Amino acid sequence: MYTNKIRLRDVSEVHEFIKLADTCDFDVNIGYDRVVIDAKSIVGVMGLNLSRVLTVSFGGESDALKRFCDAHQ
Repeated sequence: MYTNKIRLRDVSEVHEFIKLADTCDFDVNIGYDRVVIDAKSIVGVMGLNLSRVLTVSFGGESDALKRFCDAHQ
């Protein structure tokens, strides 16, 4: 299971993150505290408080998504 903390600072970063998550054939979750959202849902992700540090987790392999998360810590 991959887990990382990231910050999404603007709408273009949110769009890029969702696009990468959508290419995965496994579940990708994002959230904070007890709020957990399906990262493939643009409505769900845009509803998050983006001023917070977010936790991303997924159980599959995606080098592109890992690189994005590592770059947005």
